[in-house]
Amino acid sequence: MKTTGLSAKRHGIDRREPGHVMQLARLGSFHQSRLSFMRILTRRMQREHWTFSRPTFNIGDDGVGHAVYCAHGPTHTYSLIAFAHDLPDEQRSDRVIATAWDATFTLFDGVPTVDDIERLSHQVPLQEAGRVTETELSISRANRSVRLWEHVVACLANGQQPDQDQLTRVGYLMRTTAVYGSGKFGAADREVVETRAEFTAPFQIEMLSVFLTRTFTRDLVQHMASVSGGAHAVPLESALARIIGIGNSTGLGMAPFILNHPVLFNNWILAREEAIAKVRQIETASAAEVSLFQELLHRSVISASRWHSVHPHQVIKIQQLNRDLAALDARIQHMHLSGDYPWDRLYHWATQTLSHEGQECLASLLLEPYGHLVDELVDTMSTDYDVGLHIDGVRTLANLKNDLEQVYDWALAIDWNLKENNARVWYVSKEKLEPRLGERFEEHIEDYEQPLSPGRDAALLFKAIQNWPSNTSIATFLLRHPEHRHTVRRAQMALDAPYAEIRDNTISESLVPIDMLRCKLSFFGAIHFDPRSDRWVRICLYANAPYPEELATRNADHWPYPEIEEAVACPTL
Repeated sequence: MKTTGLSAKRHGIDRREPGHVMQLARLGSFHQSRLSFMRILTRRMQREHWTFSRPTFNIGDDGVGHAVYCAHGPTHTYSLIAFAHDLPDEQRSDRVIATAWDATFTLFDGVPTVDDIERLSHQVPLQEAGRVTETELSISRANRSVRLWEHVVACLANGQQPDQDQLTRVGYLMRTTAVYGSGKFGAADREVVETRAEFTAPFQIEMLSVFLTRTFTRDLVQHMASVSGGAHAVPLESALARIIGIGNSTGLGMAPFILNHPVLFNNWILAREEAIAKVRQIETASAAEVSLFQELLHRSVISASRWHSVHPHQVIKIQQLNRDLAALDARIQHMHLSGDYPWDRLYHWATQTLSHEGQECLASLLLEPYGHLVDELVDTMSTDYDVGLHIDGVRTLANLKNDLEQVYDWALAIDWNLKENNARVWYVSKEKLEPRLGERFEEHIEDYEQPLSPGRDAALLFKAIQNWPSNTSIATFLLRHPEHRHTVRRAQMALDAPYAEIRDNTISESLVPIDMLRCKLSFFGAIHFDPRSDRWVRICLYANAPYPEELATRNADHWPYPEIEEAVACPTL
């Protein structure tokens, strides 16, 4: 099982305990970091001197057509084929049941021919209803942020730059509603490309697709302004263009991923926790390291000030973060970061003083000066997808009982007879085959329940083995009770993957599903989470990042932190 062979305890400082880290309130407070997948990609592209081209931009005056953007790496070329559509306002929807979008995309393995583009023009715009092949690595779609789009087009057409406050507040001109990879609708399975160095880290195909989509969005809005304004039109200034990212609307469909891929999820968390531990173990910090930390802290203050939401849950978290960052800034003004183990001392102060938001923001900031120590952990974040499938049936029920007590002690302490602890049901909708979360005692859906409550299932297994002889083999027990196979498998995986399991009740009436979404999205590198309910959230990807033509000259790493000289007020639209 590939879970990594990471370090042992040093100087009394080790990785944080799974029981501390894997609670949803903390997972739902994670921030982007050096180990986020977008930053892994931009660092690689800059380090390897990737080049980019736009061989085709066949978009008409009506904004309809197609374009091709090529990313040329050391050994392979990948091409985003973008199809722009004329979408009536009444058909514009971010919901998964939508059937039409402003733009649709596929990431092509190589450089497409005219025949490839013709074939894909009949399939990609259909998304779920279409079919692609192994030469396509992903498919996706996006809708415009209509008000900001119209504002930018109008300004550029009149020879003016758009309002920076509006760009900053909204953050994107288009938002994706899905980015599909790994075999979806006929696209290449991961095994087709997993040996390529550029795709070793998780979700690099999807991150490359979104990176190129952002460039297409900029080019398209400039094209539409040129059509409207003619000779009076001007291009978007580079500094303003960099503010603009790609939005994304993410719903419950993402939440089961981290439950259904426990070893992969463990590897993400394990790498992050090992990185945090490595930095806390540093005995002394150099002046340059302290200076970079302070600079990025100040840039984090700017970012937090630009983060807005109307959802009550998120409003409180943003307020906490702003207070925490102010307290952290005041603390380091009076703390000698040049002393012994400065980052460990700062971390311990944070655990006593800051909220989960502030603590996890600090955890990400601690990594920033130490790429030479932590970036190598990227190589541990993937996994072989067949690991953990085999059950060790020779072990005894005594062994299994100990395993359950070690991993699921929190679940064994829950009274599962109480309705509030069994209130929710995860199921899959018949119409769209998408995960849903229903109310167990209000809807007739229990027969369709998915196995997405590891805690309850572990408690049921623990109860089931109590009257069996302790020296009975697990294989013997499972022959009589095969319904517990999946829980035995999870418990055995968790022995080697300590961060595989969320240590919280995922069917409780108090469950906040967006905590699960935010945790996964933070590893993508998302910022400015904006929940629209407890079940779906809007985010921004690649905001402040360099564009392809800027990768050779601009910082390809610290771009998630807005530059201090670009700080502006953010009035409400």
